[in-house]
Amino acid sequence: MKMSKYTKYIAIGLLILFLVTSLFSCGVVYTRNNSSGKIPPGQAKKMTGSKSAKYYAPGHNK
Repeated sequence: MKMSKYTKYIAIGLLILFLVTSLFSCGVVYTRNNSSGKIPPGQAKKMTGSKSAKYYAPGHNK
């Protein structure tokens, strides 16, 4: 079976494209892991639009 020269170039191009995309897709994902999983009271206040952060502080939850 004889391959044409275009088929050979297409196969090599697809192989290179696969290798490049697999290399770049591995190093892009970064995750941040907090040990407690909670956010500071001031940040919770900003996210909800509340006027006071005391309701989000530990010990002040009623």
